[in-house]
Amino acid sequence: MNEIQNASSRKRWLRIIPIAFITYSLAYLDRSNFGSAVAGGMGDSLHITTAVTSMLSALFFFGYFFFQIPGAIYAQKRSAKKLVFISLIVWGVLASATGIVNNVRYLYVIRFLLGIVESAVMPAMLIFLSNWFTKSERSKANSFLILGNPVTIMWMSIVSGYLLEHVGWKNMFIIEGIPPIIWAFIWLAVIQDKPSQAKWLTHSEKQELEGILQEEQKDIVPVKNYAAAFKKPKVIALAMQYFFWSIGVYGFVMWLPSIIKNGSKFGITSTGWLSALPYLFATVMMLVTSYFSDKTMKRKVFIWVPLLIGAVCFYLSYQFGATNFWLSYALLCVAGGVMYAPYGSFFAFITELLPKNVAGVATALINGMGALGSFVGAYFVGYLNGATGSPSASFFFMAASLVVSVVLMCVVRKNSEKKQQNPVLVGVHTVK
Repeated sequence: MNEIQNASSRKRWLRIIPIAFITYSLAYLDRSNFGSAVAGGMGDSLHITTAVTSMLSALFFFGYFFFQIPGAIYAQKRSAKKLVFISLIVWGVLASATGIVNNVRYLYVIRFLLGIVESAVMPAMLIFLSNWFTKSERSKANSFLILGNPVTIMWMSIVSGYLLEHVGWKNMFIIEGIPPIIWAFIWLAVIQDKPSQAKWLTHSEKQELEGILQEEQKDIVPVKNYAAAFKKPKVIALAMQYFFWSIGVYGFVMWLPSIIKNGSKFGITSTGWLSALPYLFATVMMLVTSYFSDKTMKRKVFIWVPLLIGAVCFYLSYQFGATNFWLSYALLCVAGGVMYAPYGSFFAFITELLPKNVAGVATALINGMGALGSFVGAYFVGYLNGATGSPSASFFFMAASLVVSVVLMCVVRKNSEKKQQNPVLVGVHTVK
């Protein structure tokens, strides 16, 4: 890497990644604090059953499915910056509104609307990062973005436990809905959609970066339009793979506090601390995995291997968790960490399979299927826990879902298409 690239890289990592990380992390306040609120008394206060709680958890992800593709199209053709700004404000208002309702019917509406508002953020942020980071940087950049998920859940589990104990679930929601609104104006002031708009890059740095990004597109097989991309077997397989992966992830995220509280009989503050540890492990695993994924450019192995380990851990929890809480908890810590580990590699893999004109919207389709998987995971895990009186059946369900995702990831072919009569790997020739 020459001197110009080094200077540009340092500036981009210092200016873009912290802002992206904080922005995306705020989205997880109102996703995951709902599970803590349920374990901390919201269900009792509003007299809602386990089945209703499951539906409220799942409705967020059902709404999250709807605006993925329109949001990605707007972000790609117009402005990710403006879309994220509006989303931050609206989801902050809705998150705080959760704390002022007294009827479960309004919660149905709020959770669904929250999903719709936040559905545009993930594809918009991935499109935004693809404008700023090269292929060899992308897995790590994506991982730092998505680290907002486990890091937020980690500290939120502790803070929310404290707030639940001292100010109650209503005030917890109101307080935790304010930061996104404030942050929206910081985002608007400091972020630019593309390098060409950045005053803090020199002309040479802009040219160098844009040249690299354009050069990377030359080895990718062209795809005419969105419809053609959606029909590709690779895109369909990855969408289904992410669906089953998300069942495991969000069955885990939404119900971990309740599983720990019911299995250990600890108070809500202790439950919050125990709920945080799997996400500390997830943070470490995401950083390590993305580093080696970018270093070796072997994307697939850093996706399916961690997911397979997660499936094994869930299965062992199914076998032994009912009789040994601490063994089950240790296995859940490992499962949570390895389920998060592949995110950076996975979304980098998509951008290396498809050209820039369709990659962002294809990512939105895949992420949308992940939202449906999250819906199934959040609802069905809660249903199994309530119907059986134990998390054992849900552990088996999440293990089976991860096994299916592993199989689908392994069958995505690398080199079935041709460009100019020469076989290439779809995306970039170094993708494994």
